[in-house]
Amino acid sequence: MSTAATSLPDRNAAEAVALTSDATMPEMRARRMRQRRQMYAGQVVSYSLGASVLLLYARDGAVAMAVPSLFWLGGLLIIGTFAVLSEAGVGDRHSDHYLTVFQISAHMALQFMFLVSAPTVGIAFIAVLFLIFAFGTLRMTSSQAMVTWGLATCGLGLVFLASDLPIGLPVGTRLERAASMLCFVLVIGQCAFLGLFGATLRKILYRRSIELKAAYQRIEELAELDELTGSYNRRCIMRHLDAEIEISRQAATPCAIALIDLDWFKRINDAHGHPVGDEVLRTFAITIFANIRPADRFGRYGGEEFLLLLPGMAGDVASRMLDRLRGIVADLDWSAFSPGMRVTISAGVVTLRDNDTADTFLARADRALYSAKAQGRNRIASS
Repeated sequence: MSTAATSLPDRNAAEAVALTSDATMPEMRARRMRQRRQMYAGQVVSYSLGASVLLLYARDGAVAMAVPSLFWLGGLLIIGTFAVLSEAGVGDRHSDHYLTVFQISAHMALQFMFLVSAPTVGIAFIAVLFLIFAFGTLRMTSSQAMVTWGLATCGLGLVFLASDLPIGLPVGTRLERAASMLCFVLVIGQCAFLGLFGATLRKILYRRSIELKAAYQRIEELAELDELTGSYNRRCIMRHLDAEIEISRQAATPCAIALIDLDWFKRINDAHGHPVGDEVLRTFAITIFANIRPADRFGRYGGEEFLLLLPGMAGDVASRMLDRLRGIVADLDWSAFSPGMRVTISAGVVTLRDNDTADTFLARADRALYSAKAQGRNRIASS
């Protein structure tokens, strides 16, 4: 027999979408309201189908003629109560905005009430309990499932153990057999629908999990990158520096770093404006990326200072590489940003020593950079 357990249970799928979107809270609440309205409409249809089957039993005299009407009205009363609570926003104040436990308990109570009132077709009402719980598993937590299972167990215990009701399913006439068949056909069909929905839901959630994983990966990447230049930010490049120092010592391989500064960058900002200065920084970063090895690490150390990690590279090779980068930057046509503009860099290059820490390593690179500036800029100094 079809009952209120058959709704349109698209809560989880839609909420999975909502959780991964940037929808505002009012939009999410409006979406939930639409979902609940769809569910209540489905429940009305479900109770109507169930009442129609009871009407077949009533026409054959298996139950009183009042049973189908009372069953339908009882279902509408439950649905209407929860619909009113939904429209009032009561559910939105709870983590389970469908009030699943309360709904399942109310619908189970109605089934038990009619099981006691019309025991001759009691198996039909009992069969519906499976459907109710199949519906509930799409929404309930483990604790909620235990509570509702306990309530169902108590109800069944009272019916079977505390009474001698003649619970049955009439099949004495052709009409009764047809009605009994429809009971199980509708229950099986709705269980199949819920199973198909569960499979679809798993696919949706699996796809959403992949999308979330990609989104989290992108967030992690953005958290490591300097927004303006696309190079590593200071926190990330310092983490890479610590890692490269450890690798160099374990493998007994050389490691060099270069602290790079754009010469007279403040003058560029003052003369041409910060938007042009930003474009200069971006172009410089792109140029460096295009001319270093895949194993090298390049990050913005602060302002117009950048740190370049050169694992496995000796000092003299690193100095030649930085001088090549210096020449490439100086030879770029910077006049595209402003006529007559010229951009150069200075850098301090140092190699790792046995007693170096990240701080002392950087301090030596900073002294070498200061030396390059003191010598007139647009040059490379090593230490």
